[in-house]
This record gives sequence, structure tokens and C-alpha cells, in this order.
Amino acid sequence: MIYALTVPGPISDVEQIRVLEWHGTVGQAFEKDELVVELETHKALVEVRAGRAGILRQILSGEGDWKEIGQPIALFSDTPDETLPDSPDKITELTVSFEVV
Repeated sequence: MIYALTVPGPISDVEQIRVLEWHGTVGQAFEKDELVVELETHKALVEVRAGRAGILRQILSGEGDWKEIGQPIALFSDTPDETLPDSPDKITELTVSFEVV
């Protein structure tokens, strides 16, 4: 199955978050609770961890990009050979845990 990693929220008084640093590359497998990406608001760092095991298949937002809460920033899959869709809009959302530090 293909999953979309979206900008997590809600975060109080935050509408947009900047992609700060990816902690992996396309094709890399992540385990549950492993740090995937760091995001930042105007005031805080947001650490996003995988809510399930999966493979990072496509990065949709590069480091430095600003995205709205809920927008997809990457695609994950259960296996490396699953066909990616043309649009991430109708994909199941990847469960994540996040911490604002």
C-alpha cells in the first residue's frame, strides 16, 4: 500500500511549516518511531517519526520548502516495488508521531 506523509498538525497558531532536514533518502526503509524528517515553524522545531514501518519512495517537498498543515510532503510504501500513483491527493495518510521542541 502507498501512504502519504503529510505535514502533521494541528499545532497551536501554526498554518505553515518549513521542511528543515530529511533523515533518509528515497529507497530507505524506516522502522516505527524512527525519525523521518525535521520541520520548523517560526518558533519551534517539529520532529516527525514514522508511525509504522515503511519505505520512503518519493520526496515531494525539499528542504527549505514551506507547506500548509495537512499537505503531503513524501510518499511511503510497504514494499519497494509498488507502483506510485500520479497524484498523492487520494492516498491513505501515513500515521506519524510528532513532537514540537
